[in-house]
Amino acid sequence: MERHSRWQSYVDAAVTRTPAVSGEGGSARSSFVARTPGTRQPQPKLPRAVRQRGRLRLRDRFPPLALPHRAIPAREERLRRTDVRLVPSAALVWATASAGHYLHPAALAAVCLTFLGGAGLLLLWASSGSRAGGRAGGGAGNVAWRHRGPPRRSFLATMAVALLLSAAAGGHAAVDSSRRHDGAVAAAAAAHAAVVAEVEVTGAPRGLRTPGRSGLADRWAVPAALIEMNVASNRVRAPVKLLVMGGAGWEHAVPGQRLRTTGKLKPAAQGQAEAAVLSASSAPLTIGTPGPWQSGPGELRGHFTTAAGQFGGDARGLLPGMVTGDTGSLDAELEVAMKSVGMTHLTAVSGANCSLILGALLLAARSLRFSRAFAAVLGLAGLGLFVLMVGPDASVLRAAVMGAIGLVALAGGRPGRGLSFLCLAVIVLVLAQPELSTSFGFLLSVLATLGIVVTGRPIMRWFPPVVPRWLAVGVAVPLSAQTFCGPVIVLLQPQFSSYALPANMAAAVLVAPVTLLGTAAVPLVPLAPVLAAAPLGIAAAFATGVGAIARFFAGLPGAVLPWPEGAFGAATMALLSACTIAAWWLLLHPARTVGLALAAHSRTVALLEAVTLLRRARSLNRTPRYTNGRRVPRGRRRAGLVHRPGRGTLRVCKQSSGRKPQWLLPRPNAPGQRRRTPPPGAM
Repeated sequence: MERHSRWQSYVDAAVTRTPAVSGEGGSARSSFVARTPGTRQPQPKLPRAVRQRGRLRLRDRFPPLALPHRAIPAREERLRRTDVRLVPSAALVWATASAGHYLHPAALAAVCLTFLGGAGLLLLWASSGSRAGGRAGGGAGNVAWRHRGPPRRSFLATMAVALLLSAAAGGHAAVDSSRRHDGAVAAAAAAHAAVVAEVEVTGAPRGLRTPGRSGLADRWAVPAALIEMNVASNRVRAPVKLLVMGGAGWEHAVPGQRLRTTGKLKPAAQGQAEAAVLSASSAPLTIGTPGPWQSGPGELRGHFTTAAGQFGGDARGLLPGMVTGDTGSLDAELEVAMKSVGMTHLTAVSGANCSLILGALLLAARSLRFSRAFAAVLGLAGLGLFVLMVGPDASVLRAAVMGAIGLVALAGGRPGRGLSFLCLAVIVLVLAQPELSTSFGFLLSVLATLGIVVTGRPIMRWFPPVVPRWLAVGVAVPLSAQTFCGPVIVLLQPQFSSYALPANMAAAVLVAPVTLLGTAAVPLVPLAPVLAAAPLGIAAAFATGVGAIARFFAGLPGAVLPWPEGAFGAATMALLSACTIAAWWLLLHPARTVGLALAAHSRTVALLEAVTLLRRARSLNRTPRYTNGRRVPRGRRRAGLVHRPGRGTLRVCKQSSGRKPQWLLPRPNAPGQRRRTPPPGAM
């Protein structure tokens, strides 16, 4: 008998899954022998622990051979598993925080108590089910509970955590709502009282396009925090947020700066995060300078803007906007062109900038063979320095978080966790700053990141293997982000940018050099201007290309088309986005597209034939009973075209009349005398 090798015995045993011992006096470790087709090998009785250990070892060594019909590629299995347990928590926290800007504090308190009660009931239900399953033991009647219990308890616990987090968000929102509805500031705003206020600037000034009631052409909106105010000879101290609307002088406000001004308080609009609006009637008076960590970013941005001013064309204003978010020098025509083609996100510190910075740092660290933990720490440190450099505003922090999540979703080893990271970031940011729940910028950031997380990788897998990865990423990222952000953009600006996708795809190749080289040049400009000249010049050249792309696509016919407003416009844009994704799928799957087209054609033909047969069957009951005064037998009645033997012509059967139902069809070439027509002008 031919003796098989030990490896061949393992392989044959993996196929047949027949355990056996190695021999008499063998150890407790199980081995496997080959099974000859047509013969039946004895199966000795082994202890249960030995059999189980042998199965696990065999499956670990030969997983495709042991279970060939259940083998699933590891990549597809990972991509198919998407953790959605934090989605209810993120949605409830966001909804509760946004409701806090519209509800009264008493109503918010009732909502929080309801959430707490519901969370307690869910936890009690889950714990009671767990105790019931534990008391039941391992009986045969409780097999269904053992299979159904853990998922059920996990769902109940997940919903309980969601309600607890929503109650926390509601409590935070209730505190802010009480400051807006009650107190001295709310009373002064309701009375439109004149005040002398000391405020601390918390954000960068934002220019307003339309003049106010005062008639000032240059108006600025500056977010600030109230320190104290004098109203009706009373000094009031309240830590509330204000929105200062001022004229000349307010454009130079720096975050962290303490200013004194006069003006009138007005109630904030419903849903606005600020407690009141201060309409400043005087220029700001500086009474305190910001700290080094607050003034440093402003000085760096100022030096970089000055250095970029030496370049001509679009690079003068576009380079500072793409690197540091400073759009003060941006040309008005270029700004309109970028808005027409959906490229305004490039002139602000968005998640794309943070993703590029973090990705470059991680790639450099891994190229130097640093450990994964050290590379992660280095990347986070570099991202933190970038945030401090451009200014730690709320929008910048939000962009940094969303950019890191998008990078993890695209380049991470576990893409199914991207949605969990996004939900966790939403929960943390909304709990820390409830005013983000009503911010359209935050909504657009979340939707863009959600599009990249959910549809980014699937769209990349649609491309054939011959397409380079960088090209697939360059198409998938703007397509997925634009698809999810389109309905919200229509609510803000009811128009459709026809060339938004090709413009962003064309500019994506140039954005990375501008961001990376420009960011590297920012600290070099004040320290070593000579070293900063080379990266600054290259970044300016690429920025000029971005401006040329924006102007080119904005000048094409039909660049901006009107779109319906409101909910109907958002719904139609969502439908158009879905059709766009479907069109890309059909374009990148030509074989399946042809198959679907042929299947649709065959089904359409079958449907038309069925409808035709049904109409013929119905028309048999409405056929004429008489033809030329003669009664037609029931079996010879026909519908449609009727052939008359002996005449050689086809005549149409008119279904509406029973007498004289036929008339001759026009026969221009028929023999016989033709009817003479009089010549023109004859009487």
